[in-house]
Amino acid sequence: MATTTVTPAVPGRRRRASLARREARWAYLFLAPWIVGFLAFTAGPMIASLWLSFTEYDVINSPRFTGLDNYRQLMSDPQVARSLGNTVYYTALHVPLVMAISLGLALLLKRVGRLSGFFRTVFYLPVMTPAVAVGILFLLLLNTQDGLINRGLALVGIDGPSWTTDPDWVMPGIVLMSLWSLGSTVIIYLAALQGVPRDLYEAAQLDGAGAWARFRHVTLPMISGALFFTLIVNTIASLQMFTEVYTMYFGNRQTAGSFSSDAASFYVIHLFREAFQFLHMGFASAMAWLLFLIILVITLVQVKLGNRFVYYEGEDRWPPRVSRRPPAPSSRR
Repeated sequence: MATTTVTPAVPGRRRRASLARREARWAYLFLAPWIVGFLAFTAGPMIASLWLSFTEYDVINSPRFTGLDNYRQLMSDPQVARSLGNTVYYTALHVPLVMAISLGLALLLKRVGRLSGFFRTVFYLPVMTPAVAVGILFLLLLNTQDGLINRGLALVGIDGPSWTTDPDWVMPGIVLMSLWSLGSTVIIYLAALQGVPRDLYEAAQLDGAGAWARFRHVTLPMISGALFFTLIVNTIASLQMFTEVYTMYFGNRQTAGSFSSDAASFYVIHLFREAFQFLHMGFASAMAWLLFLIILVITLVQVKLGNRFVYYEGEDRWPPRVSRRPPAPSSRR
């Protein structure tokens, strides 16, 4: 007759399982405020806006389902195409300029030494300035007659352009304004530069590498993670540009009256006006989801390309860009 042996439960395992359950309950308890906030203020409104994008809704009357009419209108509306083109044009100018200037300033800060803490604060303070205040400040600075920028140009014999009224100079003026808040990017780059091992520079210098070679083959690969991060973050922020430009050109009666072109019409500004000025909530919701898809696609493309160029510490490949060309066959047999 066969006998079966029953192994008694180990008290230690039971205590560990009970401890794990208690820790999980406490973890969910501490996460509950974030989860509730996410559902109430992010996921919930996103689902509601997705539903509204298939309706005609003016806040006063109940939503009326219209299917894909809002999305068809998006594809044929010239104002949507114009505002999206302005936004992409601004992003193409703003992101490379911010990254290049921030990297140059971070390299200078690295050489300052003890005063770097003071200059870090100086560069970061503009980031804390409210966006509406920045819009008003640059509306005064870019004023054609009395603006400080045109006055400075006049001192060197240059006739300053009409930054706020000439359609050809509106976008350069907005890009110039956007450089005001590059301090956060400078700080990120400075932290990345300080993390580059000094022995890599010393080894490159012993091998005869000059300053440019060390920057290209040591500095850039080692800070490529920070460059990649700021590329994504600045691109997303640029595609959602709103407050400063709206304050300068659409929230100011003087500027709105004298400004007749669409050079400052950004996508999010057009979305805002459709929603809260014309009460086309369904159409504005469709615009919001189109922007979400555009940002998602651009970010996925950047991540896909970034995997080829970004070096992460701990990887066994150097430099970060790996050639996919097969090795040449050996002449030896």
